[in-house]
Order: sequence, then C-alpha cells, then structure tokens
Amino acid sequence: MKRFLSVLALSALSVMPSLACTNLIVGRKASADGSVIVTYSCDDYGAYGFLNYLPAGHHAKGEMRALYHYESNNYLGEIPEAEETYAVTGLMNEHQLTIHETTWGGREELTDTVTGLIDYGSLMYVTLQRARTAREAIGVMTKLVEDYGYASEGESFTIADPNEVWIMDMIGKGPGRKGAVWVAVRIPDDCISGHANQSRIRQFPLHDKDNCLYSSDVISLAREKGYFQGADEDFSFSDAYAPADFGAMRYCEARIWSFFNRWAEDDMMPYLSYAKGEDAGMSMPLYVKPRRPLKLEDIRDMMRDHYEDTPLALDHDPGMGPWEMPYRPTPLSYEVDGRRYFNERPISTQQTANVYVSQMRSWLPDYIGGVVWFGNDDTNMVPLTPVYCCMDRAPECYALGTADCFHFSTRSAYWVQNWVSNMVYMRYNVLFPELQRVRDRLEADYISLQADTEQKAKEMSEQEARRFLSAYCHRTSQAMMDEWNQLAQLLIVKYNDMTVKRTDEDGRFLKTPGGNQVPVQRPGYPLNYRRKIIQEVGTRYQIK
Repeated sequence: MKRFLSVLALSALSVMPSLACTNLIVGRKASADGSVIVTYSCDDYGAYGFLNYLPAGHHAKGEMRALYHYESNNYLGEIPEAEETYAVTGLMNEHQLTIHETTWGGREELTDTVTGLIDYGSLMYVTLQRARTAREAIGVMTKLVEDYGYASEGESFTIADPNEVWIMDMIGKGPGRKGAVWVAVRIPDDCISGHANQSRIRQFPLHDKDNCLYSSDVISLAREKGYFQGADEDFSFSDAYAPADFGAMRYCEARIWSFFNRWAEDDMMPYLSYAKGEDAGMSMPLYVKPRRPLKLEDIRDMMRDHYEDTPLALDHDPGMGPWEMPYRPTPLSYEVDGRRYFNERPISTQQTANVYVSQMRSWLPDYIGGVVWFGNDDTNMVPLTPVYCCMDRAPECYALGTADCFHFSTRSAYWVQNWVSNMVYMRYNVLFPELQRVRDRLEADYISLQADTEQKAKEMSEQEARRFLSAYCHRTSQAMMDEWNQLAQLLIVKYNDMTVKRTDEDGRFLKTPGGNQVPVQRPGYPLNYRRKIIQEVGTRYQIK
C-alpha cells in the first residue's frame, strides 16, 4: 500500500499517514524444499483485515464485473466478465498463481484521474481470476490497464507461480492518457529479492524476453516528460519514475536491506549508507543469492524483523519506552521545538491488517501445493495458520463479514489478535514471552502436521482432498482462535494492574491453603529505566 510520498529531504518530511507494505521473495532453488515463497504484509492504519475468497465461475456473454477500490471500497465501474474465472483464496488462486504488492507513488503527475478505471487491487483480483501462470498474469494485467486505464499511483507487484517469480513496476501515463508504463523482471530461481514501497527495477535487459518484459513506451514517455536523457541501455525505471528520496531509502529500502543483510551470501554493509537515507548512489541490487537455502520458517520469521542486530535496531534509545518495545507510535515523522525527526519503519509493524506467507510447490497437485500461511495482525504478534488454495470458503475467523472495523467480535481473528497485541505492546518485555510461547507452539504444530496432512490428501481423490484440506484449515484456524481468546483472558488475569500473579512450572496459579492467590509480584520498571528516571529527576524521589 501507500508509502510516505513527497519526502524530498529530512527537513521536509510529510505527516501523511504511511500505509506501507512489504514483499519478500524466495526463488524455488533458493528455498530449502524447492518451494517458491513470497510474502505480503498489508499494512494500513485502522483497516479491518480479512481473507478474501472468490469462488470459481462460468459467466454468460455480456455479464459485467463490478470494480471496487482496494483501500476505500468505493465503486469504480464495471468491465466485461471473463467466460471462466478461477477461485481465489486470499491472494492466491486455485492454480497457485499469487500476486502481492507494495505502493511507491512515484511521479504524482502520472496518476490518471480521468480515464483510469482499474486500481491496483482490482488489477490483482481480476488477474487472479483469469490467469494460471505468472507470465500469463503479466499479459492479463498489462492488457487490462491498456483497455480500461490504470487508476492508481506507482506500484510494484510480486507475480509468482510454482516455477518462477517476477517483479513488475507500473505507473500511469497521466490524466486522460489510458494505460501505463511498466517493466517486469524475472527473479533468478536461485536468488532472493523483495520490495517495500520503492520501485527497485533500475537498468534492465532490453533484449531478453525470457527474463524481462516491458511496455513499448516505457523509455519514450520518460524522455517526453523530461525524466530521462541518454542511451536506451542506460535507462533506469526507478530513477526516472520514482527517484529515491530520504523516505524511500530509510523507510522503505531499509526493510529490504535488512532482509538481504541477514541472508545474502555477499556482505551488505556497504549498502548501509543507502538504507540509512544518506547515499542514493549506493542503491542495492534487485536480487541476491542467499548464503544458504531458506526454509519456510526463515522467511516467516523475517516478517517479524525489527532490524535486530543492525545499526538500525530499535532497542538502543528511549523510544522503546520503559517496557523495551521494538515499536514506535505513528506518525513516522514528528516535530520538537521546530525541528523534524523520524522513527524507524521495520518490516514488523503494529499497523499490519493481515499478512501472507505464500508457498507454491510444483511437485504437488495445485490443490495441495498452494498454501497461504495467514495471520490477521503484526506477524510478530500472531501465529500464521495454513490456508490451502483449494478452500471452499474462508474460515469464519478470517472471513469478510464476521466483524468490521467498527465492531468487535470474539469470533474475529482480527479483533482477538489485536486485543492481545495491544495488551502486549505497552508492557512488551513482560508480556511478550507469554505470547511468544503460545505463538511458537502453535506454529511448530502446524509445520509438524503439514507433511502428514498432505500425504493423506494425496491418497484421496481430488474432490475428497479438497474437502479434507478445507476442513483441516477450518479446524486449525478455529483452534487458533480458541487459544488466542484464552491467551487474552490469561493476560488480563495474570498481569492485571501492572502486577504478575505467581505460577508454578506448569503455569498453574499458586494459591494459599485457603484458595486465595499468594502475594503477587510487583516488578516495577526495568532497572535501566529506573536509572533514566533518576538521571532525569535527580534526588526528587530519593529516600533520605
């Protein structure tokens, strides 16, 4: 989604809300088991997260498909429906085709506010209903915006199937000029990549159709607009249509730097000045080789990153508060005594509405091979449950209509998981270990059950396997909800009023012989924060 726009310099940081997302990418030869893995955190302040489900269908000639804006849900218009549409679960269809996104904005004057009909969200869903492979999806997406106009700002799309992954950067041509300019680059199978609200495609091969596709006017429009002068082979899409400013580097590219820094076989520290927003000339490569093949758990846990063990870590300053929280309240920038300052923006962030870790496997039938590991809040604060692409409907706790952004429900994963998270954030170092134990235990169970569950599905007919896997996902998600509701109740009971009720090694509350609670623990502030108080107030609270 949208990132900070119009950030020209640190002294001119905007106070616009940042609706920023992260996509991480692992090619099939860069993963430990041959899976293609791509992630998506849908980060949008206050948005109600849910798992969309669109059933397959056959449609009569003349039938129309209504379009609604991905963020506002405002009606955009209609386009002719395809004769056949595929089922879509989340952002993966029944053929394991997956499309994720991040918004980078770019040149504001190129947004088509006149003829554009299809926004980036509609573009993803319509394509998932009409395409089977990543290459086919690129053709569908570009034809749709050519025919009906592109109504969004600059966007990066991750387009993946069980065999390959592409990144496509796209931006409109301006008001009244239907269509878009775009370039799509295939990520090598043995590499990792990602994007996080900044266009990352710079120079690209002009004569390699196996690995690069682009619109015929992608360079000529940049020349016409005065964004580029020079030889075609020197053209950089990112530099022309989304030149990197401080916000693009520090808030956006830094997240990809952190991914590369943890997993690339090459040293990424030379690019730290770029990630810190200091040197735009030190831009990172689009993709790198990992130092070892990544497991599903590795990429899942990367979505929980707060720049740990890097110079950008959030645990070295008073911003973490007394409870050592690796989060910062929004907005990203703020003013103190006439000077502008900023907060770091890591991958893991409190405004995540939902998160996808999408796993596609070529050696399995599509109805077994495609699985979305899904959560309804900040990845760090929730367990990701498996949702297979053969689902017949969304699980109740994730489904549209179970609740909404104005109404709480204990049946809604979004609300129950946010309920727990918002208790934990404010006393992070005390309560997070409690959450982490439940989260990790559940995820370990899901991973351990995956092989056996899928083996059983392979021994069934396709129809039986689809029903079996759907039922498994519904049971798993509901069991998670039961655990998370219990966790919410435990947190308020055990940690009420900033105290801690004592428990034994098995987690049972300690009681007096008469059945009352034993005296509670009163841990107070951590020692480091007590020292800060004394440094600030001197002897004011000293007992003499």
